[in-house]
Amino acid sequence: MSQGADRPADERTGVWLVGARGNVATMAIVGARAIAGGSTGTTGMVTEREPVSSLELPPIEGLVFGGHDIEPESLVAQAERQRDRNGVPDADTLEAVRDDLAEIDERIEVGTAINCGAALSAESEQLDEELAIRDVVEQIGDDYESFRDRHDLERLVVVNVASTEPELSDPTRYDSHDALERAIDEDDRDLPASVLYAYAAIAGGHPFVNFTPSTGNALGGVREFAAENEVPHTGRDAKTGETLVKSALAPMFAGRNLHVMSWEGHNILGNKDGLVLEDEANAAGKLATKGDVLDSILPDIGHNRVRIDYTPSLADWKTAWDYIHFEGFLETEMKMQFTWEGSDSALAAPLVLDLVRLIAHADEHGHGGLQPQLASFFKAPLGVEEHDFSLQLNRLYDYAERYR
Repeated sequence: MSQGADRPADERTGVWLVGARGNVATMAIVGARAIAGGSTGTTGMVTEREPVSSLELPPIEGLVFGGHDIEPESLVAQAERQRDRNGVPDADTLEAVRDDLAEIDERIEVGTAINCGAALSAESEQLDEELAIRDVVEQIGDDYESFRDRHDLERLVVVNVASTEPELSDPTRYDSHDALERAIDEDDRDLPASVLYAYAAIAGGHPFVNFTPSTGNALGGVREFAAENEVPHTGRDAKTGETLVKSALAPMFAGRNLHVMSWEGHNILGNKDGLVLEDEANAAGKLATKGDVLDSILPDIGHNRVRIDYTPSLADWKTAWDYIHFEGFLETEMKMQFTWEGSDSALAAPLVLDLVRLIAHADEHGHGGLQPQLASFFKAPLGVEEHDFSLQLNRLYDYAERYR
C-alpha cells in the first residue's frame, strides 16, 4: 500500500453508506479493513496510483464506517454469503476482518425506502411510513450528526450505494431549492429516498456521492442547495464494467472515422441489483445512463441497445457481451465482439473508497458544488458532458497535478 502522501493515520473520516449491508458496501468495508490490517493490497484503487496518489488524502485505515439500510441481515452474514457464493472475499480475508464487520454492523441504522420500488423485500425494515417527509429528513440528518459526534470525526462523507430506484416521473417539479423545500414541507410522497438522503447530507454540510443511477443529487433543487451551501457532491451511476470498456473503446471508432452501424450490449448478473433491475421501472434509469455514453461519443451511431437480465446462478459475477457492427473504407462492413466478466462488487468497491478520499480532499480545499474532476468514475457524470474515458481521466490527473 502506498502511504506516501496520506494524512496522519489517526485522522478519522466518516463514511456513511446508504445501503450499508448491500454487496458493494460490504465489499468496500471488507476491503478497507483488510487494507488497514495489511491482509490485502490496493489494486483497483485509482487513489493508489500516480499522479492521484501524490495528493494528501484521508488514510484508508482512518475511514470509520456506518450507514443506513432496510435489510436486517448482518454484515458478517452478507460477507459470508458472498464468500460462499462468489469466492470474494476469500476465507482468510473475511476471517481477518470478521470482528470489524460485527462492530460496524452495530452502527447501521434503519433507513427509509420511500419510492424504492422493487428494492423492497418481505424482510425489509424501514422508518415509520407514516412519518412526514420533513421528519424523515430530520431523522436521517440526526443519524449523520450522531455518528460524527460519537466517533469524533474530522468530516463525514455520505455515499449512496443502495439499489436502483424507479425514475422520477417529473423531476422538473423540483428544479429549484425553493421548490424542493416546499415539496418537503407539503409532504410530497413522490420524492424518492435517494433525494432525502442527499438533501440531509447537504443540509448537514456533508459531501455526498451518488454511486447509483437513482435521482439523488441529480435533482435540480439538490444541486442548487449544494451550491448555496458550498458542499461538494458528485455522481451518477458508477462506471465499473461494460460501460467502462465502451467509454474507452468508442473513441477509437470515432477517432479513426469508422462508422458504427450497430452496438448491441447484453448484460447478465445474479445479485440483488440484478433482481431489482428485473423491474422495468427500476431498470429504466440504469439503461438510460448505459446507453447515453455511446450516443455522446458516436452521435451518428445507427443502432444502440443495452439490455440487463437477471441470472440467479451467477450471484455477484456479471457478464457483458457486446457486438459491434461497423463500416470502414470502401464501405467494407466489419465486426468486433468482446466479453467482459467480473465480480460486480469487487469492481465497484475500490471506487467507493477512491471517491470518499477524493471528495473529502475537495471538501478540505473548499470546493463546493459539483466535482467535474471525478467524471471518470461515472456513466452519467453530473456537470460533465464528455464521456471519453481518457479525457475524463485527464480532468482527474490535472486536478492531482494542481494540488500535489
